[in-house]
Amino acid sequence: MMRITLETIMQHPVTQKYLTRSGLKHAVDVCERALELATRRGLDTDLATKAALLHDIGHYEWYTEGKWNYDLYRQNDIHAIKGAERAHKLLIRLGEDPARAKEISVMILLHTDSYLPPNRIQRTPLQQLVHDADTFVEQPGGLHHYETMEIEDALARVRLIDAVVERLSNLPRISNA
Repeated sequence: MMRITLETIMQHPVTQKYLTRSGLKHAVDVCERALELATRRGLDTDLATKAALLHDIGHYEWYTEGKWNYDLYRQNDIHAIKGAERAHKLLIRLGEDPARAKEISVMILLHTDSYLPPNRIQRTPLQQLVHDADTFVEQPGGLHHYETMEIEDALARVRLIDAVVERLSNLPRISNA
């Protein structure tokens, strides 16, 4: 099965619509951080970067008088639930392996506890990685959702990430035996 690249995901109109809404620069920043963390932690860079890129694809616009209303977001947000569903549908349509699409979607579902009581989630290492990457690049009051980036710049950055992920996937694996 051919690997679905971040560039392919980024070029889809659904991705562009929803990542622009939630912060394209933030999505790419989290994706780059996820690549770094996955490499350091010895985890699947392909899964990590896809989940990181799409982690906020379910965001609704919580604005009041033109400004991000962080209190409304914290009280009413279910973006991780909507995002997991939206990402799964997108990845399946693009031809992602169904098991991998599910794993990415669950990583998105668990990247935040904003819709659950605090400290109630037990995450796998990959799920924790997406949470950590997102938390690392967050700004107070949701300001990271305001930073802008042109789609051409985002595509250039994800092409670089794709190249690293491809190189890493071709390295020989060390056996645990």
